[in-house]
Amino acid sequence: MTTPINLNKARKAKEKAEAEQRAKENRARFGRTKAEKKLEAAKAEKQAKLTEDHRRETPESQHGPKDG
Repeated sequence: MTTPINLNKARKAKEKAEAEQRAKENRARFGRTKAEKKLEAAKAEKQAKLTEDHRRETPESQHGPKDG
């Protein structure tokens, strides 16, 4: 005869294993290192500055004064 098992412990162990698997999948899908995030932010900032530097006029001067 086999030894009895605690069903609560078995259920919780199964849920924990499933949660760990989901976390592993999410890390692979969404996870980025701090360095990768910093590099992407720096690239975006550089591109925004480059775009702004190539503007001919500021947005306010294109349409005249806003007050009237």
